[in-house]
Amino acid sequence: MNTAAAGKPRFATPGTRQSSKKSPRSRAREFALQGLYQHLVGRGDAASIDAYTRGLQGFTKADAAHYDALLHGCIGMADELDALITPLLDRELARLSPIERACMWLGAYELLKCPEVPWRVVLNESIELAKDFGGTDGYKYVNGVLNRLAPTLRPQEVQATKQETA
Repeated sequence: MNTAAAGKPRFATPGTRQSSKKSPRSRAREFALQGLYQHLVGRGDAASIDAYTRGLQGFTKADAAHYDALLHGCIGMADELDALITPLLDRELARLSPIERACMWLGAYELLKCPEVPWRVVLNESIELAKDFGGTDGYKYVNGVLNRLAPTLRPQEVQATKQETA
């Protein structure tokens, strides 16, 4: 994971996309990623993380309902999400960075529970989060895992998209 000079996560540093151009849902994913990081690293409970995150600067511009679904859904389904991604990994789950794991959780959760979000958008958003907050090439790993998971969770949608581009 990239860190600031003081050894803290880069969450306070703007990502590659300009903040003013981010959609409320993209912002929700960013705040959910921060919360999931706190859960994975600090073992914080969802309610405490939620209360803290809602007080962060810029939260009012996020889609609060989507944030709630992502944070509470990912924490509540952590074992199920891990079970979905583990067979697609080339290393032990414990060896993933917390950012990569959280990005995969977000992607897997949205593929499962948010059918209104196109699968390519789910992948793109997860990859962008990994680029903005993860290690140098972590986004490639997130991309690879979610690209293999999408056809399992959204077979008709993925097949239709591939037929359109063929």
